[in-house]
Amino acid sequence: MSFKRLDSEDFLVSADSITAALFSGNIATQTVFFTSSVQEAGASGDYYLSVYQTASSEPTAEVQFDLAFGEKNGSGSLYFNSSVPGKSPSRTVYGQYRTLVLGNENAEFIFGNATGSAFYVISLERSRYKEKLLPGSFNLTLTFGSATVRLTDNSGDTSTITYTDSGRVFQIVSGSNGRAYTGTGYTVASGSFGLFLPDIGTVLLNAKALDLSAANGGIGLSTGFNANTDDNNNRKIFNAIKAGQSFTLNSEETLTSDYVYIRGRNQEFNYSENPSFVSGSTGEVLYGDFINNPQSYVTTVGLYNDNNDLLAVAKLSRPLQKDFTKEFLVRVKLDF
Repeated sequence: MSFKRLDSEDFLVSADSITAALFSGNIATQTVFFTSSVQEAGASGDYYLSVYQTASSEPTAEVQFDLAFGEKNGSGSLYFNSSVPGKSPSRTVYGQYRTLVLGNENAEFIFGNATGSAFYVISLERSRYKEKLLPGSFNLTLTFGSATVRLTDNSGDTSTITYTDSGRVFQIVSGSNGRAYTGTGYTVASGSFGLFLPDIGTVLLNAKALDLSAANGGIGLSTGFNANTDDNNNRKIFNAIKAGQSFTLNSEETLTSDYVYIRGRNQEFNYSENPSFVSGSTGEVLYGDFINNPQSYVTTVGLYNDNNDLLAVAKLSRPLQKDFTKEFLVRVKLDF
């Protein structure tokens, strides 16, 4: 075994972006959507609907994302207590995302150039992606009646990235693959179609924009804003996604690699410390060729700290012959 101290130029850190399809079965575009009638009728159904890639009763069914509706004043859902106006699931959802995204209970959601007090939430199942969502890969088709709108994030049209308490934020616009079809892709009266939040796996859809008529850029979704009334808004956005039959999204992961370069120069690592080369009784070298023409075969590289603790081991695919006429370079890659 031979040792050599590594220099600073022997280390290199690199970061690579790895993308993958988001939905179950390594599918990038989901075209069929199912909910669970049991979950919808249960206590959690007042807050959100879980969406599956197949019937929820199937053994292979997995939650792909959850749908929820939030409204600043609690409209569109039943009050928890009829004697306490405004306290409802929709208000709870709105408050949760206001805190998560804006970090301020007095802040307002701004969709493009318009303030919005109601939104639909698409919360991607955490197990579907490793680190974050990939900007530019978000493509969602919504259909309601005869009206259809195709949505994407505007990451391809944005030169300056905006950040909130939840990380990066992009506007959702009429377009595809991260670019608006025309102009900003906003509606005329209600701003953008929502916010794309890749770092927390969340999409917020602007209810006012979707409620606009087809002539004005929306789909006439008819979001319910009645007080102390279950307006089934979660079901409305689900029906629009189901009828659209196309939801595309990829995940993204930054993989950091530490490269360590082990260099063996012509005068290094030529002698072996294998005890079979030496006489056990006299300590003499048994083979003269090992003295006059030494050579060794490198099979393993170990990385040690200054306390001589073994930190990592790299195995070569085949033994590497080394003598005074040869030099070698072994690149060790550590992923984390």
